Amino acid sequence: MAKKPKKTKKQPQRPSSDLLRNVGNFLKSDDFVKIRAVCYMLLSVFLFIAILSFFFTGQEISRDSYGDNWLGKVGGCLSVFLVTNTFGFSALGFSLLLFALGLHLFRRVRKYELYDEGRVPDHKRKRILPWWPTFFYTLFWMAWISCVFGYISNLRGSEKTGLENFAGTFGEGVADFMINAIKIFTPVVLLVAAALVLVFGHHLKLPKLNLRKQQPEGEEVEPQEETPMVEEARKPALLQRIFGRHKDDEEPEPESDAGDEPSVDEEGVEFEPDSSLDDIHLEHRGDPQQESTQTVTFDIDDEYGRTHPEQPKGNTFRTPVPGEPTFTVIDPSAQSLDGIAKQESVESEEPEVISDEPKHIGLDEPYDPHLALKDYQMPSVDMLEDWEKKNTKVTQEELVSNKDRIVETLRNYGIEVVEISASPGPALGIRIIAPIPGKGAVGIEVPNAKPQIVSMKSMLSCDAFKNNTKMELPVAIGKTISNEPYVTDLAKMPHLLMAGATGTGKSVGLNAIIASLLYKKHPSELKFVMVDPKKVELSLYSKIERHYLAKMPDEGEAIITDVKKVVRTLNSLCIEMDQRYDLLKMAQVKKITEYNDKFKKRQLNPEHGHRFLPYIVLVIDEFADLIMTAGKEVELPICRLAQLARAVGIHLIIATQRPTTNIITGTIKTNFPARIAFRVTSAIDSRTILDTGGANQLIGRGDMLISLAGSDMVRLQCALIETEEIERLAEFIGEQRGYPDGFLLPEYLDENEEPNKDFDPKQKDEMFNDAARLVVASQFGSTSLLQRKLGLGYNRAGRIVDQLEAVGIVGPYNGSKAREVLIKDEVSLEELLRSL
Repeated sequence: MAKKPKKTKKQPQRPSSDLLRNVGNFLKSDDFVKIRAVCYMLLSVFLFIAILSFFFTGQEISRDSYGDNWLGKVGGCLSVFLVTNTFGFSALGFSLLLFALGLHLFRRVRKYELYDEGRVPDHKRKRILPWWPTFFYTLFWMAWISCVFGYISNLRGSEKTGLENFAGTFGEGVADFMINAIKIFTPVVLLVAAALVLVFGHHLKLPKLNLRKQQPEGEEVEPQEETPMVEEARKPALLQRIFGRHKDDEEPEPESDAGDEPSVDEEGVEFEPDSSLDDIHLEHRGDPQQESTQTVTFDIDDEYGRTHPEQPKGNTFRTPVPGEPTFTVIDPSAQSLDGIAKQESVESEEPEVISDEPKHIGLDEPYDPHLALKDYQMPSVDMLEDWEKKNTKVTQEELVSNKDRIVETLRNYGIEVVEISASPGPALGIRIIAPIPGKGAVGIEVPNAKPQIVSMKSMLSCDAFKNNTKMELPVAIGKTISNEPYVTDLAKMPHLLMAGATGTGKSVGLNAIIASLLYKKHPSELKFVMVDPKKVELSLYSKIERHYLAKMPDEGEAIITDVKKVVRTLNSLCIEMDQRYDLLKMAQVKKITEYNDKFKKRQLNPEHGHRFLPYIVLVIDEFADLIMTAGKEVELPICRLAQLARAVGIHLIIATQRPTTNIITGTIKTNFPARIAFRVTSAIDSRTILDTGGANQLIGRGDMLISLAGSDMVRLQCALIETEEIERLAEFIGEQRGYPDGFLLPEYLDENEEPNKDFDPKQKDEMFNDAARLVVASQFGSTSLLQRKLGLGYNRAGRIVDQLEAVGIVGPYNGSKAREVLIKDEVSLEELLRSL
C-alpha cells in the first residue's frame, strides 16, 4: 500500500531581516562615516571650551566642585576629570586628537569617492593634521608638558601654587617617581626626550658647526652635509617606526592607470597589491571593421632568438605584365641591426640621470674603477669622417635592371620566379647563397655599378654597438652584404687571427677593432699591449700611453718594436696571467667578470693582494717578422697565452700578410678559432687562414670573410677609418688627464741574467727597512708590491728586492710566482735589521 504523504505544517514566516541588513549597510556606508567625523569635530570643540573654561572659572574652587563652567555641569565634569585626573593643562590635546580623527575620516571617504569617479587622488598634496603623526606627537607632548609642570610643582614642596591643576595626576605621579629615582637628572632626561622628538620627529635642523676653525693651520677640512638618504639611514629603527609617516598620512603614488579600484580583502580592509606583478595593458585602436581589411605582418622568432619578418619591409613595385614576379626593395635601415648579435639580443639602456647632490663614498659603497679618472670623457663620433655621404646611392633603375637580368637568366633555364626582393649592400662581387640562413629563399649577389664605402662613424653610431650592454668587448668591424652592421664580442672569440695581402685593408681592419674598444671601454677597464715590428702602423697610439697602454716597468716607450723586448713582454704577460689565476683561486671564482664583480662589491681585501683587473688586449701587427726573427721564443708564450688567458681577461689579436704554413702553424691555428681573411693571392693561403677557399676571390679594398667558432662564415665590407681620424682620436684621449704612467706589467728576469747578490751595508737603500717590514708582514715578496705600497719606481724596487735576497729575507727568483719570504715573524726581522 502506498503511504500517504504527510501533510507538512506551514512554517510561520520569520520577521524580515531587511531592517537589520539596512541598518548594517548604513553603519558601513560613507554617510555614517561622515556623521561620525562631524560628531568627533563637535566633541573636540566642546572639550576645548570646557577645559579652557576650567582654568578661568574652576581653579579657585575645590576639586569636588565643578565651578561655574561655561558649558554647565557636563562641561564641568569633563573638565575636572580630564584636567585633574589625567594630564592637567595639556589635556587640551584631547580636543586636537578628536579634530584630527574627524579630518582623517573625511579624507578616507573622499578618497573612495574619487576612486568611484574614476580619478586618482593627489597623494603628493600636503595634508593638514595627518592622523598617525598627530596621534603620536600629541600624546608625547601632553605627557611631557604634564611632567614638566609636575616637576616644577614638586620643587615648591607642600606649598600650593595652583600648578597641581596644570600637572594633573599623571604629571605629579611621574615627576615624583623621576625625582626619587634620578633626582637632579630629571630635567636632563626631559630635555633630551624633547630634543630627540624635535630632531628626529619634527626634523628640526641643528645649526652647522664651522669645522675649519678647529683644524690646525695648513689643514682645511670642508664640512660635508649629509644627504637626506644618509640621515634617514642613521635613524634608529624604533624612532622611524614611531615618528615615521604612516601610509594613511602620505600614500605612495599608485602605478595603475586612472580608474583602477583599490584592492579589498574578505574583511573589507584595503591592501596593497603585489608590486612584483607586471601590469598588463590591453589597447584597442581603430574600428574593428576597418582593421579586418588591413594586411598584418608577423615577426617570427626562430630557435636562435633571431627576428625575421614574414614579409619584406619596403616599397613594392608591381609590373603590369601578367606573370611577372613581385619586386620589393628592402630598406636596410628598417632591418634589425644585429650582426653577430643575431645570436644575442641587444637591450637598450635608459639614459643615466646625473645628480648634482654629493655622493657618499665609503666601504659601504661599491668600488668604482672610474673614480681614478672620473673626469675622463669618452670620445665622440663627431670627430670621425662620414664617408658614406660621398657614396652614390643605388638608383631604382639599376635595381630594376639587375632584377630583369636575374629573371631573364633563370628563365633561360626554365626557372620561374614568383617573388624577388633587392637589398642594396656595400660590397662588390657575384655569389649565390642557397639557402639564405633563416629564410626559405635563394640569394644572388650582383655587383653594384659603383662600390660604396662603409664609414666607421656609422658603425659606432648604430644601436647594435652604441646600446650594447651584454658584450664585454664589443667590436664593430663592418657591414654585411645586406648592409647590416656586424658587431661581435672579442671576449667570446676569444682570440683573433687576421691575414691578408698588402693593400687589402688589413691595417684598416686592425684600427677599426682598436677604435671600437676605445669608444666603448673606460681606461680603467682596458689596456693594450702593442707590438709593431714595422714601427709605423701602431705608432699613432703612443699618445694614449697614460690611459690605455701597458708596458714593462723599465721600458721607455709603450709601443714595442724591438724583437728582444717582445720576448720579455710576452713572458711578462704570462706572469701577469699566472698572477691573475692566483687571484681568481683566492677569490674562488672562475673568470674575470665574477672576480671584478666581487671586487666592486668590496668582498675582496686589497691588503691580501687583490686588485681590479682590467682587460688586456695584445695586438701584434706583423706576426711573420717575429716568427722569422725569434721563432720558438715568440711562439711558445703566445701559444700559452692563447690556451689559458681567456678566463683572466687577456685576449690576442695577431695580424700577418704572409698566411703560410711556416708562419701560421697548426698550434697557432688551433688556439685561434676566430679568423678574418682579406684578399690573398692564392687558394692555398685561403685554406691556411680559413681552412677553406674563398679569400682569394675577394676584390680587396676592405672586402673580407670572417669565421667564428660555431658559426658560418660571413662576408663583410670592413669599415674605413683613415690615419687622420686615428690621430684625432689619439690626440683627444691623450690631452685628457691620465694615470702617472702606463699600466705596468710584472717584472721578468731572464734565466741567463744573474742578479747581483752581494750586499753592501753602505749602499743600503733608505727604504730598505720599510720594504723588509712590508714583505714580512704580507708574506709576499715581489717588486710590484713595493711599487704599489711604497710608491717606488721599478728600478729602485728591483734593487731593494735584490738586497732583500742578499740578506736572506726573500728567496731567489721563482719565475711567474712571487719570491718566497724566508723570515716568518717580525721579531726575527728586527733582530736581523739591527745586525745590519
